[in-house]
Amino acid sequence: MMQSEQLDGLRPARLKVGVISAGRVGTALGAMLERADHVVVACSAISNASLRRAASRLPDTPVRPIPDVADASELLLLAVPDAELGGLISGLAATGAVRAGTIVVHTSGANGIGILAPLTEQGCLPLAIHPAMTFTGADEDLTRLSEACFGITAADEIGYAIAQSLVLEIGGEPVRVREDARTVYHAALAHGSNHVVTVIADALEALRSALQGQELLGQELVDDAPGGIAERVLAPLARAALENALQRGQAALTGPVARGDAPAVAAHLAALGEVDPALAEAYRTASLRTAQRSHAAPEVFKVLNP
Repeated sequence: MMQSEQLDGLRPARLKVGVISAGRVGTALGAMLERADHVVVACSAISNASLRRAASRLPDTPVRPIPDVADASELLLLAVPDAELGGLISGLAATGAVRAGTIVVHTSGANGIGILAPLTEQGCLPLAIHPAMTFTGADEDLTRLSEACFGITAADEIGYAIAQSLVLEIGGEPVRVREDARTVYHAALAHGSNHVVTVIADALEALRSALQGQELLGQELVDDAPGGIAERVLAPLARAALENALQRGQAALTGPVARGDAPAVAAHLAALGEVDPALAEAYRTASLRTAQRSHAAPEVFKVLNP
């Protein structure tokens, strides 16, 4: 039997889905599951922002207390921050709110199925399905979600087949992650996304300091608002660097550190120190890692480790 035929045999029936809670991730996943013909029968929402998201993305879904959402669900989606997940699971288990046989899915990147043990012991099927994507709450979340990879962890092959099928149904690509590798998996994603934002923000700060007051006649002024001249200068270079890194790996490294230009690196550190000493230290740290990766000349390491 072909693998696709095996998956079809384990394809989840149209499920009654409950979402806890109606945040950016929960509403996006709920909307995508409804596009795949599942039905979001209830969701929880407390804040005004969550209530607005529920009304916008899940307009036909009633907002209910958490125990009612759990009781109505065949697939219960726990889309809460990592810090709240353990407490939510303990509360659901203590109150017996989740019926045996319910598929319980959490979206935490750092956790596998171990955290779901209190519900697993009550007869639930545990799944960890984490979308490797950032969420803004805007419409593009749904488009990005359909193009994202999802880190899946399950207790057995049946669980993996169900998780795989759910991800494929919403257009994503499932990737199997071992239970004991979830923390490294999550750290890698944080390093490759959150820290990229920090590096870009630092670069823009330095670039604005270089361009401010030098505007050409009729050109908009350089200020701190996003989408300005600094962003337009950096954007093509940053996008090209990212694409090169994804397509060419280590060979994408260029610049003064990789080519061993120690005087240029020293000049950069001095100039950035005048803009913001913390920015210079961030540059030093990133440059040191770049030097290690590129096996830079000893002179570069001397500059970076005075």
